[in-house]
Amino acid sequence: MKTLINKTLIVLSVFLVTGLAACAQKEEKKATPAKTTKKMEWNKLTKEEEDVIVRKGTEYPGTGKYDKFNEKGTYICKRCNAPLYKSDSKFDAHCGWPAFDDEIKGAVKRIPDADGQRVEIVCANCDAHLGHVFTGEGFTNKDTRHCVNSISMIFVPEKKG
Repeated sequence: MKTLINKTLIVLSVFLVTGLAACAQKEEKKATPAKTTKKMEWNKLTKEEEDVIVRKGTEYPGTGKYDKFNEKGTYICKRCNAPLYKSDSKFDAHCGWPAFDDEIKGAVKRIPDADGQRVEIVCANCDAHLGHVFTGEGFTNKDTRHCVNSISMIFVPEKKG
């Protein structure tokens, strides 16, 4: 009987120590100041914008305001205003979303999509969902297509003169 009680105490001690260590790690991750600071500077989003930018949704094809848009300027993140794409990298891929063959250096992160098939692109500054990136399609010399939701961006026109 004493052996059973001792074994039970050992097992409970191991669970307790493991649980406390896991909680400490979670608390450590929560305390990352960079994310907290950046979030305070984020723009307020509508429910529709949150559905795409935060919950990784997608606009219906052909409905975004930048799909058939060809002015000169810079596309910035709707959530944090970080520059993402220059208009000279935009092209018409006939896919229903704005397409770019290059991002501003360091502006976009590529991560495996939850579906396991595609590569998601997010703002490197705030992790806002932008869309997906595809390669090997042959649309441009760079052989890359960033398929971006219009709702994830704001267009800033090029200054004239």
